[in-house]
Amino acid sequence: MERGVAEKELRKLPELPEMQPIHKPEHEGVLGSHLLEDWRPEDPVFWEATGRRIARRNLWLSIPSLLLSFAVWMVWSVVVAKLPAVGFRLTTDQLFWLAALPALSGATLRIFYSFVVPIFGGRFWTTLATWSLMIPALGIGFAVQNPDTPYWILLLLALLCGFGGGNFASSMSNISFFFPKSEKGHALALNAGLGNLGVSAVQFLVPLVITVGVFGALGGEPLMSSDGVADHQPLWLQNAGFIWVPFIALSAIGAWFGMNDLTTAKASFAEQSVIFRRSHNWIMCWLYLGTFGSFIGYSAAFPLLAKIQFPHVPVLKLAFLGPLVGALSRSFTGWISDRWGGARVTFWVFVGMAAGVLGVVYFLHAQSFAGFFAVFLFLFFVSGVGNASTFQMIPVIMRKEIDRLMPGMTPEERTRQADKESAAIIGFSSAIAAYGGFFIPKSYGSSIALTGNADAALWSFFVFYLTCIGLTWYAYTRRKGLLYDVERGARAA
Repeated sequence: MERGVAEKELRKLPELPEMQPIHKPEHEGVLGSHLLEDWRPEDPVFWEATGRRIARRNLWLSIPSLLLSFAVWMVWSVVVAKLPAVGFRLTTDQLFWLAALPALSGATLRIFYSFVVPIFGGRFWTTLATWSLMIPALGIGFAVQNPDTPYWILLLLALLCGFGGGNFASSMSNISFFFPKSEKGHALALNAGLGNLGVSAVQFLVPLVITVGVFGALGGEPLMSSDGVADHQPLWLQNAGFIWVPFIALSAIGAWFGMNDLTTAKASFAEQSVIFRRSHNWIMCWLYLGTFGSFIGYSAAFPLLAKIQFPHVPVLKLAFLGPLVGALSRSFTGWISDRWGGARVTFWVFVGMAAGVLGVVYFLHAQSFAGFFAVFLFLFFVSGVGNASTFQMIPVIMRKEIDRLMPGMTPEERTRQADKESAAIIGFSSAIAAYGGFFIPKSYGSSIALTGNADAALWSFFVFYLTCIGLTWYAYTRRKGLLYDVERGARAA
């Protein structure tokens, strides 16, 4: 409301108060050029002339911020494995909760982050959300240097790592506004897929940087390892948090000075909350739980499951490969959904995931690590393809639904409404899907505790994927499905 009253006066001011003494009338509006009032990505002339260049700049500034968000979100899963080695006296149950809490807090924060971009603006929120990663990164760096750090502080830091998980919802919502329907799938796939590389980056980089004094005297003294494998080896465990600090600062500064806000993307929470009355919002939450929930859940659970089932194989050295394959497949397969249709791709993704689970069960009983590892890489690959295809579906669904639900609007108004609802659904469905990062590891743990093996968890995943196959077919790909005519070129009834 304040902006509505004072927007014109606010635009006359510099963006930083320190610049006010040198701010002259000829400078008015120059620094405020980050706000774009005219944005028509569906207009081919506008898109080719200026839109594509601006959209791509925002995308390439969004990606490093999201990569760092995933790295901070998952960094605790690496740190927690090293805490006993440097003198932290924690029970197995305490370690489990430290590993699980980032997924819970990140998923919950995503619910709120889903709606903030149209309220505060994508540029402002990306900058703020990126700076927020400093809190858990610095906190972990200081806390792990002292084995007497209270457990409640470690729990708090694990919860704060959820800032990284929450950022995904706002990032995807923001980027969805910039691209036309024909390129949304590829753009969202690049943003999310390259952002997902943060998972493999943290699992690959942290075990390396904690063995050397990267920051010298500024980084603090190492603690001596006493895990029975590498006794008296110095570990700079604080580097697991500190290593991200300079990159967070650079990314936040880049977002502030290089990204844009769109007036066409402005909406209150009340305007966005209409998605809770859209049945397709809940359907896509279920399907995205099957794709992204599987990706993040398998990323968290694969190292532990492999270590338990194949104790003599150095699985931790290979753990980063699964998330890497999933992230890259998401990044570079978005065009498949743009070309063939997201729903058709999603249907076959779930067929592949169901088959992959059967393969995991087979190779676990055969005690073949090579087969087990290969099938899991396949699961990561198809989950990445499905992450891209499900997000490609959402804008297409809402474009068609808004035409049906709000025929009284002009074509421009319907496009704007569809984009706003699509962005909110993308963010909200990502929030629900992120709970897979908790439930999949917990399912493995419960299955092993109750039955002695992971079969019960794997068979439950298989049944879940069957429901996703049926739901995708019934709602979207069958002859009377919502997207049949869109994806197969048939005439609408």
